Amino acid sequence: MKSNVYTRTGDKGTTSLVGGTRIAKDDIRLEAYGTADELNSWLGLLDSSDAIPAEAHATLRTAMNHMFDIGATLATEAESSWQPAPFPESAVEALEKDIDALDANLPRHNRFILPAGHPDAARANIARTVARRCERRIVTLSQTADVDPALMRYINRLSDYLFILSRAINILNGKDEIFWSKSC
Repeated sequence: MKSNVYTRTGDKGTTSLVGGTRIAKDDIRLEAYGTADELNSWLGLLDSSDAIPAEAHATLRTAMNHMFDIGATLATEAESSWQPAPFPESAVEALEKDIDALDANLPRHNRFILPAGHPDAARANIARTVARRCERRIVTLSQTADVDPALMRYINRLSDYLFILSRAINILNGKDEIFWSKSC
């Protein structure tokens, strides 16, 4: 009996969009939603940690659900009979509130922080850089396809959240923030 996991339809370097059009696996649309998927995996890794602030679990789980929505949107061609709902602007606003809540408890300074300290702070920074790459891939896709601007704002805010989360993880776990030294 053949598994449902593999279809063999992508063995020649193509995959199907929602709507059925086959595209190359290195197409910018696939790069965009593949990077969203990668980011979602990093969010899941962070959510599995006991070292993150308790309130971050809810934010990360909400973000993971939104990343599935974003992936579905990016994988859907304009000609598809099924179209995803517009990305909710309220999701951007909720993420901004979560950023503000975490940031309110962090020490103030105006220095660049190295992506180090607690291992999960470093992981949050990796997720942040993947979010930035996802944003770049979506911007590239938006040059040839319509992309919901709220979706791009959300990814941008998510990278900001992940930066603040990395700081909060270090502070919560008694790790010093390591500042960039220009003299090195």
